[in-house]
Amino acid sequence: MIHDAILYNRLDGGKVECIACARRCRIPQGSHGFCFVRRNEGGMLKLATYGTVNALQVDPIEKKPFNHFMPGSYVLGLGTSSCNWGCQFCQNHNISKEREITGMEMGPEEIVETAIRERTEGIAFTYNEPTIFIEYALDVAKLAHRKGLYTAFVTNGYMTPEAVAEMKGLVDATVVDFKGSGEQKFSNRYETVQSSEPIKEALLALKAARIHVELTDLIVPRAGESLEACDSLTRWVSEAMGPDTPLQFTAFHPDYKMLDYPRTRYAELKAHYDVARRNGLRYVYIGNVPGNRYENTYCPGCGVAVIERSNLYLTRWLLDRENRCKGCRHKIPVVGPAAREISYRGIESLY
Repeated sequence: MIHDAILYNRLDGGKVECIACARRCRIPQGSHGFCFVRRNEGGMLKLATYGTVNALQVDPIEKKPFNHFMPGSYVLGLGTSSCNWGCQFCQNHNISKEREITGMEMGPEEIVETAIRERTEGIAFTYNEPTIFIEYALDVAKLAHRKGLYTAFVTNGYMTPEAVAEMKGLVDATVVDFKGSGEQKFSNRYETVQSSEPIKEALLALKAARIHVELTDLIVPRAGESLEACDSLTRWVSEAMGPDTPLQFTAFHPDYKMLDYPRTRYAELKAHYDVARRNGLRYVYIGNVPGNRYENTYCPGCGVAVIERSNLYLTRWLLDRENRCKGCRHKIPVVGPAAREISYRGIESLY
């Protein structure tokens, strides 16, 4: 569905500047930006994927992955087509690399109705980059809040401060996914991104807007595994975002154009974990390695595992109603109580 965009500036000669993502594409009439779905029609920017859903699924919030936001809750995740990055390892390349708009037409009302019917607590904009369909996402978010649902962005963080300003009050949480610790040569070669600096700018804007922020960092063997880059990134996170910012190092698995690269070894993830802890981050995790002890949340006060997880599901909860450690009363920076009794639930795709 074609829909008016809100994040753009009009330029001379009928051109427009899209200001949703940090590429700030300048688009002539009849053309489109890097993401393909934001198009200049008659000197006005249009979104071609408004209401066209390419992926829809119920997941535990821990799969997004959030470790400190509404733990144990379930979320309706939705994605559309295309992306503003060109990652050679994308695990959702079947939709992120599409140049033809396909999917199921679902307006904001239908998305919210589906989330309620499936007994979820929230809606996440995920699978492809939500910044490129931000107008649709925000319209869904408005209705979701009216019905008592939370909203979340799973994003590469390559968004503008103007986009963050539109998100304020409508998006409750974001998980921002660095790859290769944001090292520039990795970003240039494997993501078609000039620099990760705009991500840091967006993170500061998200923090100022009081939107909950968590981080992930995909560690790619032979390409994006630099401990020096990890040291630089985690020092910045600790100082600029604060030592309580959750960060998860995520194991790479071969996909798309990088099928000949190996999976990330646990020892490599642990080395990155150790760097982050040395730089003062209190809540560091290792993801995509089911059963490892760093899936859990440890109390900085007494060292006890106050939230235990197994393969994305909560298995133990040792926080009181104020999210304080029951042992030493240290306050753990978690948004929301455990949403349900600790249990396992089958997850199935809705589309």
